[in-house]
Amino acid sequence: MEKLKNKIVVITGGNSGIGFGIAEAFKNEGASGAIVGRNQETLDRAAALLGDGFIAINADVTKVADLEKVFAATAEKFGKIDVVVANAGGGAVGTVETFGEADFDKAIDLNLKSVYFTVQKALPYMNDGGSIILIGSNAAHRAYPSFTLYGAAKAAVIYFAKGFSSDLLGRKIRANVITPGTTDTPAFDKFIPAEQIEAVKQHFASQMPVGRIGQPSDIGKTAVFLASNDSSFLLGAELLVDGGMTYLAK
Repeated sequence: MEKLKNKIVVITGGNSGIGFGIAEAFKNEGASGAIVGRNQETLDRAAALLGDGFIAINADVTKVADLEKVFAATAEKFGKIDVVVANAGGGAVGTVETFGEADFDKAIDLNLKSVYFTVQKALPYMNDGGSIILIGSNAAHRAYPSFTLYGAAKAAVIYFAKGFSSDLLGRKIRANVITPGTTDTPAFDKFIPAEQIEAVKQHFASQMPVGRIGQPSDIGKTAVFLASNDSSFLLGAELLVDGGMTYLAK
């Protein structure tokens, strides 16, 4: 079908999890471009799976100079950029009692500041009429234990979709946000002992109104819609792709 034929994309955190699910969906619809991450091993693996239409760039999205290099390198290779997906984030688990100033700064740098500057540094290299896709979290809507800072940052990201769209009306660049719920990503491996992972996934699935946890491909399909002309009448919007968790879970 190739809804994204000849579209040039940049996906931060595109080397694994939700980001790679988006990259794979974009590739299948005809897009080319760059994935960005900090782990060279997973970058190389993802780039090999995506094929010749994608390049992998090792960069830290919390460093503005790195972001400038990402977009300059992508534009040099492919030309003007049509779609930017600000997906990189995570790693903020703690409470108001336990998180100090250094923890606060690290969480906000990764989950909020990086999103703002990913978009800002992309703009000189973007085509007018392009699409910006932000990744939120249903932690912005539900008070999960120990996700205070993460949820607050993602709530601000959801607002960014509105603010960016307003700021960029003159260039007809649309910003929208996808809000996932629990999704099957390598994050499980980071926080849960290997022998408990399957049981934890089953527990989360039992809480989901749809009866399963999300897959990166679920988010990828939604991102294709937001990147394509099918969503040309949508801007500043939040799409909840969370299996009904936000509004229907007990």
